[in-house]
Amino acid sequence: MKNPAEELVRLGMSTEHAAPKAPRFLQCTSALAGAGADPARYAIWVPGRIEVFGKHTDYAGGRSLMCAIERGLCLCVAPRRDRVVRVIDILRGDEFATALDPTSRGPQGAWGAYVAAVARRFARDLPTLTTGVDVVFASDLPSAAGLSSSSALVVATALALLAVNGHEPGLRLHPSITTPEALAGYLGAVENGAAFADFPGDQGVGTFGGSEDHTAILCCRAGSVSQFSYAPVVREADIVVPADLTFVVGVSGVTASKTGNARQQYNRLALAASRLVTAWNRHEHRHDATLAAALRSSPGAVERLRAVARRGGDTEFGSEELADRLEQFIEESDLLVPSAAGAIRRSALAELGVLADRSEQLAEDRLGNQVSETVMLQRLARVHGAVAASAFGGGFGGSVWAMVPREQLVTFVTQWEQAYRARNPRAAPRSEFFATRAGPPATVWQC
Repeated sequence: MKNPAEELVRLGMSTEHAAPKAPRFLQCTSALAGAGADPARYAIWVPGRIEVFGKHTDYAGGRSLMCAIERGLCLCVAPRRDRVVRVIDILRGDEFATALDPTSRGPQGAWGAYVAAVARRFARDLPTLTTGVDVVFASDLPSAAGLSSSSALVVATALALLAVNGHEPGLRLHPSITTPEALAGYLGAVENGAAFADFPGDQGVGTFGGSEDHTAILCCRAGSVSQFSYAPVVREADIVVPADLTFVVGVSGVTASKTGNARQQYNRLALAASRLVTAWNRHEHRHDATLAAALRSSPGAVERLRAVARRGGDTEFGSEELADRLEQFIEESDLLVPSAAGAIRRSALAELGVLADRSEQLAEDRLGNQVSETVMLQRLARVHGAVAASAFGGGFGGSVWAMVPREQLVTFVTQWEQAYRARNPRAAPRSEFFATRAGPPATVWQC
């Protein structure tokens, strides 16, 4: 087996983060052997991600600015002689098994639902994939923290099945899936139940999201933040992060769960965007698929869409809520994302800080998806020296990113963590703080 730490460093991960991964890969390999798995094996690295800018923009066809991080899932996988898909979380001692079958189902609200969604859609959409897989994984990615742990599992399951069936990720898999970007778009549809190209949708896992997370995990580049637009996924820019800066993630300890009431709140933001498009198409006699497409449809579309929002309220969505959703999308996608990319490219740190503060304020005021803990984390990060900081992910809990000079890293992390935990004793035991560079994307190699 290749040395996993050396392989990850070669791909662009820091030695500090790569070294602890090696024993986790070895644990997974040993567990596969103990389970009597086939000796032909693959190792897979699947990172989490930071959404630097682009809150709730992807499913509406907008833009985001993201990077992969140096935490994620270490997997070892082996082919089976049947169609069973068996996945084991070695650190938690959990196991889930299903089959490559169009009727596969997983337990709602549990991680098995994400595995089952991939098995179900692959069996229906890509029937040439007939080899099942044994998967053992170990993760150092905090779950339900806005870092895309669920989407990472979707990508991991997909890459495992592609590997044992002899396919490179996203390349010549299907006429509609010929690049990693197309694979990311497809896997976003798998998770969220949407149609993709000629493939019809299904129930997914119950969230109405997009493909931002899958895109970051599969397509971002080590050392850079990447700008993408969506529906379809298009890479617009890669911006190298200055070497003297690094990211720090503060996990609030408030779970960003996408089950129960939290799922309803998350989905409501997507439904509001969809409602705007429906009202627009009815008023304009058009067939635009996304909010971004509607806004690009003609020179006067922005003002006409604003008028649609003002008079488009009903018993489910008031006109003020629709207007807030529209204004947040326009400013975040069309102004803040490209402006932030430019600020990072020019090392204009004061400008970046103002842009991140504005993105945070839009999330609090227009999206209404922040909790007091993430608001406090963002404010404290700025007080203690972050050049920029913002909450990220779906909201209603989760994490905050901060960008800080490397020379101030240790002092900043200590002060940020102590200040937050002193003010939030109930969330403190579940909070976590760690530094990360922009890391490499998901990668498969043969053991």
